[in-house]
Amino acid sequence: MACGEPEQRIRFKGPGSAFVFSQAFRNEVDYMTIKRVKAIAYVISAIVILLVAQVYHSAHLAIAAPAKGVKNIVLVHGAWADGSSWSKVIPLLQADGYTVTAVQNPLTSLSDDVAATKRVIDAQDGPVLLVGHSWAGAVITQAGTDPKVAGLVYVNAFAPDQGQAVGELGKGYPTPPGLGAVKQVGAFLWVSPAGIADFFAPDLPRSESAVLAATQGPIASATFTQKVSSAAWRTKPSWCVVGSQDKMIDPSLERAMAKKIKAKKTLELASSHVSMLSHPDQVASFIASAASSL
Repeated sequence: MACGEPEQRIRFKGPGSAFVFSQAFRNEVDYMTIKRVKAIAYVISAIVILLVAQVYHSAHLAIAAPAKGVKNIVLVHGAWADGSSWSKVIPLLQADGYTVTAVQNPLTSLSDDVAATKRVIDAQDGPVLLVGHSWAGAVITQAGTDPKVAGLVYVNAFAPDQGQAVGELGKGYPTPPGLGAVKQVGAFLWVSPAGIADFFAPDLPRSESAVLAATQGPIASATFTQKVSSAAWRTKPSWCVVGSQDKMIDPSLERAMAKKIKAKKTLELASSHVSMLSHPDQVASFIASAASSL
């Protein structure tokens, strides 16, 4: 190499490797060795990719489905809410391998909500665990007679009998303080933002209760007088979650309903009306336990 001539370099690139050889040492490098190194580098890369893929596939299979029991869980929201009221429970159940679907109830009548729930049940590929919150206890009581429904979970929910309306269930029990925050606008009932924060979800941060107030679904006042035509809990296993600090349904009524339907298990939490938002881990675990037992 002539004096002052810039040094030439050859750059060899392989997956995860870079070799730079100076022109001055070029003649000392065995070309076949380079080819072998290059081949080995590619083989190692391929092995790593295969191993990563295998680990990912194994992990995916491990959470693809629960080991036993019902794998489809349908969540039904209640009054002054929408499907997002299950937002903290859904990812926990999905992480356990369950197929989870949240119904979007129109809250216009019992029959309309039952129809919306049945559409979701029909879309499932096998047996279903049906979970209802609050007013949706009436919905799952009737919709739960569907042959695909294997069991019911009532979360801070009403559990009327055949021929009963939700409005009849509170007779003989203290009037929940939260009902004072309910206002009627036309044919629908709303809860004020202050009522959501103070009574509906007092154990949530104010930022969360404000979102609940903004996304609430008003319910037709007539729904509370509409009678359930059949009661699935009479023939199907049921579970109950009771909120001991519930200010929308009297906790003693929730306990009485759990006893009436002969709940297989009852979980009582020191929670408000929205136990699935204030205690999502416990509620999700309880639902999963019910599903795995079916």
